[in-house]
Amino acid sequence: MSKLPNHILVIRLSAMGDVAMTVPVLRAFTEQYPDIKITVLTREFFKPFFRDLENVSVFAADLKGKHKGFFGLFELSKELRMLGIDAVADLHNVLRSKILKLFLLDLKPIQIDKGRAEKKALVSGKIFEQLKTTHQRYRDVFHKLGVPIKETKPSFPERSELNTKTLEIVGTNTRKWIGIAPFAAHKSKMYPLPSMEEVIEELSKEYTVLLFGGKDDAEYLSEIENEHVRNIAGKLSLDEELDVISNLDVMVSMDSGNAHMAAMMGIKVLTLWGVTHPFAGFYPFNQDADFSLLADRAKFPKIPTSIYGNKFPEGYEDCMITIRPEAVIEKVKYIIKNPTP
Repeated sequence: MSKLPNHILVIRLSAMGDVAMTVPVLRAFTEQYPDIKITVLTREFFKPFFRDLENVSVFAADLKGKHKGFFGLFELSKELRMLGIDAVADLHNVLRSKILKLFLLDLKPIQIDKGRAEKKALVSGKIFEQLKTTHQRYRDVFHKLGVPIKETKPSFPERSELNTKTLEIVGTNTRKWIGIAPFAAHKSKMYPLPSMEEVIEELSKEYTVLLFGGKDDAEYLSEIENEHVRNIAGKLSLDEELDVISNLDVMVSMDSGNAHMAAMMGIKVLTLWGVTHPFAGFYPFNQDADFSLLADRAKFPKIPTSIYGNKFPEGYEDCMITIRPEAVIEKVKYIIKNPTP
């Protein structure tokens, strides 16, 4: 039997959802291999994602500064070697990580198989079937490193205690908390805002609705705030947002990073899908297959039109109009009233 590594470098620089999806995989790894150290190479902003993982540290890549370009990556490789790494798991597999691995070739790095050919076949309509999940593709890398991760019942962090600043923003009532993240990188992945406003208005009659988004979304979200609808976009650090997410009863999200952030915390997630599709492998971790609502493929038969939602035929950008607000409301209430299997 080959010797196990002592210290694995895990590379996943972006994007938010993809980085968040590494967390449940690394949590399982640390539980099964408590003596193996993990260093995650990612962006400084994502550091809070890994805050409660045992024996996991984060090395922040300064990709716009001292680690920029070919020579910057060479300098980065020297800094990483000083940590004592003896194995490399590239969960990103992009040009930047490939260049970095050139300087670490003696460590025999293993890179993720993203399944590009299968994904191309999926969006071209040649196949329509469930592809391997991103979480499984991450686990495959560790298997090739000689440290396979067994399928076990996942564990999650405890609900976080909220600080005074956060409580002033979200309130302290005893209603169930529903997080709603209405935005996505592309319109084709975003539930129509008028329909989402109907959902928010109806759900706020019974629950507290917390609105998530980026700083650019804050102005719009602040306009629909009221006693039971609270906007937290742009008001909290990522650490504090994760604290809030850990206290949700359900998160409603597009096919976006917020879904994966909630899932990695063990929160139930209702995802709404437009021109993308769960078959591509980006369904949130450990969620019931029924915790999703998809655009009507009978009316939009070319779905999925792309993996990331950035490509679609004319008219497909509005495909999510086929998801009725009543269906979203009913599904949220169902999820809250029924425990996760």
